[in-house]
Amino acid sequence: MLDASWLLDELQKYRVNFFSGIPDSLLKDFCLYVAENVSPQQHIITANEGNAVALVTGHHLATGDIGLVYLQNSGIGNAVNPLVSLADPAVYGIPLLLIIGWRGEPGIHDEPQHIKQGMITLELLDTLGIPYQILPREKAEAQKVIHELMGAIRDGNRPCALVVQKGSFKKYEGRTPSSSPENLILSREQAIVEVGKALQPWDIVVSTTGMISRELFEYRANNNQLEFGQDFLTVGSMGHASQIALGIALQKQDRTVYCIDGDGAFIMHMGGTVIIGSQSVANFKHIVLNNGAHDSVGGQPTAAQLIDIPGIAQACGYKGVRQASTSIELSDALTWLQNTHGPALLEVLVKKGARADLGRPTTTPQHNKQQFMKHCSK
Repeated sequence: MLDASWLLDELQKYRVNFFSGIPDSLLKDFCLYVAENVSPQQHIITANEGNAVALVTGHHLATGDIGLVYLQNSGIGNAVNPLVSLADPAVYGIPLLLIIGWRGEPGIHDEPQHIKQGMITLELLDTLGIPYQILPREKAEAQKVIHELMGAIRDGNRPCALVVQKGSFKKYEGRTPSSSPENLILSREQAIVEVGKALQPWDIVVSTTGMISRELFEYRANNNQLEFGQDFLTVGSMGHASQIALGIALQKQDRTVYCIDGDGAFIMHMGGTVIIGSQSVANFKHIVLNNGAHDSVGGQPTAAQLIDIPGIAQACGYKGVRQASTSIELSDALTWLQNTHGPALLEVLVKKGARADLGRPTTTPQHNKQQFMKHCSK
């Protein structure tokens, strides 16, 4: 395995000094090391992966140097447009390095949402015309691969990629950076329990990917509610849960539809907030659990607790907005949310972190879909 410190030092030999992207669990140790050892002006966690490609493009235009974009392979989809219509040698020819976490690598057990993406990752890079190498776990071989890729990037004025397999990095014991206030007392799981208790049996729920869907599933399992099929667990497609919920709300206007979102997911495709506000769907209720972190992939900070999420929603046309940060405030706010006309948004400020023994959904996505559709048809 490689030390994150060694990789950063090696990249900086090639004047790679600007880093941007969306954190990934396979790249967690490298991302944490970069966050601690690169200045904030030279390391930006973006809203989505396409933004990161554009950001390092700007860095190159200003400095002539090569920037680095880190991402999970599921984020390649977000990056495709700027990679092929901006950075490709047939257009502007922007030299940049992608470091991609290879979730769902064939032969390696992973969660359902990563299986297809893992199967097609290398093929997709070939289709995009992006030269790549799989990062070796041994320093001498890794050094040779990096040298070859950096040469291809500079000589071809093009993006190239390092594909990182599970277990490539040694664990880094540094402090996870945070933008969350220290005085928050409500955990995300506590908030989800309170939301679950407040829901009516006929309500419809769409939950975002990551810890939120995992904790909601455990709440249902602990209360013998799995057979209700009330929740669509969006196990992939980060940032799209609110639009799934909107699509349902438009067709089921006699039912209340809740989207339980995360702060990173909300920011990733925040333009969807404009569309929700423009539709004036009275039955759409949006709950954003904001811990200021990408909690599912290492706890790296988002900008969500530095901005006014309720204010943004209100400016986009939501009819009502509230914020809560304690159990008492949340209970009162959930009553308000149930009784107000939507689209309405409730932001809940919560602590970072999750239980070490938190499980994962034991049902398949296909089973979840079937049960959910039965619930929606009642």
